[in-house]
Amino acid sequence: MAGPNNRFIKKQKTEKRLKKRQEKEQKKSDRKENSPGGGFESMIAYVDKFGNITSEPPVEQEEEKDEDESSK
Repeated sequence: MAGPNNRFIKKQKTEKRLKKRQEKEQKKSDRKENSPGGGFESMIAYVDKFGNITSEPPVEQEEEKDEDESSK
């Protein structure tokens, strides 16, 4: 009589596995919807001439470029 009982246990295990998978997918979608995200632009960091990390892009100084060209 192990046959019918064995089928019942297998059925319970598969149902439990499917339920767990659905819960995991639900959690994943909730995290994706509620994440602040921001994308690639929010992850970019710049280094200024003193070696400090900033979130603002460096400002190009044209005076230094003119001095380099005049020395050649």
